[in-house]
Amino acid sequence: MDDAALVNAGAQGQLVFTVDFITPIVDSPESYGAIAAANSISDVYAMGGDPRVALAVCGFPDDKVEPETLARIMQGGSDKAAEAGCAIVGGHTVLDPELKYGLAVLGSVAPERALKQTRAQAGDRLVLTKAIGTGIAAQAIKKGSISESELDEVVLSMTTLNAAAKDAALAADAHAATDVTGFGLLGHLHNMAGAAEASIWLDASAVPTFSGTGARVAAGMVPGGSRNNLAYVEATTRFSDRVDEDLRLVLADAQTSGGLVISVAADNEALLLDELAQRDVAVRAVIGEVRDGAAGTIEVGTS
Repeated sequence: MDDAALVNAGAQGQLVFTVDFITPIVDSPESYGAIAAANSISDVYAMGGDPRVALAVCGFPDDKVEPETLARIMQGGSDKAAEAGCAIVGGHTVLDPELKYGLAVLGSVAPERALKQTRAQAGDRLVLTKAIGTGIAAQAIKKGSISESELDEVVLSMTTLNAAAKDAALAADAHAATDVTGFGLLGHLHNMAGAAEASIWLDASAVPTFSGTGARVAAGMVPGGSRNNLAYVEATTRFSDRVDEDLRLVLADAQTSGGLVISVAADNEALLLDELAQRDVAVRAVIGEVRDGAAGTIEVGTS
């Protein structure tokens, strides 16, 4: 949770406010709308909350985007929000040189069950619930260098809500969580470690990636945002010699609608994995642990 806010609501618990929007990452208008909605709602799940209502936010160039296309984007977002039990009750559009769409979301969370990053504890295991590499895949989509099956894999991941992963985390009495979005896996782990005043050990070999991710990086299909992410965390991250530059870029890849990283006590690791499996969460990778150490630091190695 990096761009959401908690507000006390008295006897009703706490409210979660968040807003996010993205430029198109796929060609299908409906898929783009669904991805943007899932991405916007994700912060609520990362706090352990449930989305309630949302406002749509859209900027578009009226000389390039047909009204029918805009309607299809909005429908994709509306359908995905409805799947989350979140009503889109209005919104705002503006003329903009570049197409952008997303949601401002209001959710609720019980204070005693909030998955605050400050609650991560030394000894906790870290479990990731989606593969990494959407930013790299987006570069391949722009270049037309991705197969239909690989595209389907990435789109399915980005349009999958993090609701089931959140429910599993709460059922396993997890301490904390973060969703993995624009800062990349390393950036979000850095933020979690800083909030918890702890350090993190990351097993790079345990991090799941999409099909073809390594080949795309080797071919130079890495967005500028991912390179910026890596530059940002390098001062607080120590890499093993076995973690080469390409793998570092994957770990820093700027994600859209990524999964959750859940911080859970070691004694409850098996329970969390079981709860995730019961809810058909396809990816449930144990990628590291929280350790005592300098706040915000990360050590990256391979097992």
